[in-house]
Amino acid sequence: LLSPSTGIVDSRALMLGLQGDAENAGATFAFRAPVLGGSVDETGCELQFGGDMEGYRIAANLVINAAGLSAHLVARSLAGGHGGKIPDVTYVKGNYFALGRRPSFNHLVYPVPEPGGLGVHLTLDMAGSVRFGPDVEPVDEVGYAVDPTRATPFYAAIRRYWPGLRDGELEPSYCGLRPKTNGLQFGDFDILADPSGRLISLFGIESPGLTSALALSDRVVQLVRTTSSSCFSL
Repeated sequence: LLSPSTGIVDSRALMLGLQGDAENAGATFAFRAPVLGGSVDETGCELQFGGDMEGYRIAANLVINAAGLSAHLVARSLAGGHGGKIPDVTYVKGNYFALGRRPSFNHLVYPVPEPGGLGVHLTLDMAGSVRFGPDVEPVDEVGYAVDPTRATPFYAAIRRYWPGLRDGELEPSYCGLRPKTNGLQFGDFDILADPSGRLISLFGIESPGLTSALALSDRVVQLVRTTSSSCFSL
């Protein structure tokens, strides 16, 4: 599939840029502070924290739960949140393998998507190095080790669009996890507003969640404007 407008982004630089914009607008960040529990009702939310904020409790008019892989766990830890209507989430690992040499690719290559993922595509990093992935590996828990033996089916998939790949050229690179609310099928992101108007949760924000991040934030802002102007984000 040819997508001439598809590009790459330095995700870390993007996050730092968004953090800076938020701080310039008056936001305060408290990292390494996991949510241990809390409650939600018509009067607001109360959150209890661990980590660097262990023992702290914060009251908020509105909480935005955008905790990624843990969003469903955070929601379940909040008594009364979403009336118990929290989607089941399964994890799917996407493994990537790197190429040990620098072929002359200057754009991304996407095959036709497969059940549960986008297929093994060719992607470039900011330095021009080539990686292939992701595959689809259902897992029961969070973990980021890449199994080298999973490279075997990559060769056949890659040779469908690049026959020049030689045996033994792929090396384990990295992996990511997708929080799926629709099994191995494609599904929309789940943005759920609590009936109390005090909690908004984002579930199943898998690929392309990063690409959609700014559009997702616009949608959340629309929901916030119908509830309260004072909020606390996770």
